[in-house]
Amino acid sequence: MTTKTILYIIIVPLSIWGIDCLDINRFLKKNRYYQARLFYFMLSMGLSYLVVNFLYDFFTYSKFL
Repeated sequence: MTTKTILYIIIVPLSIWGIDCLDINRFLKKNRYYQARLFYFMLSMGLSYLVVNFLYDFFTYSKFL
């Protein structure tokens, strides 16, 4: 397994757990369950992507210092 894959396996559940504390339903329309779940999923995947790339770049470039 590559380093990024391992980071994704760790970060995706953490981002879902972190976003779970927000009350996203308050900002969304009522009776839009599937759209709300899709938004929740996309938000967690986007956050995971940003965190994994940050950590991977940080560890990659810190080896050169």
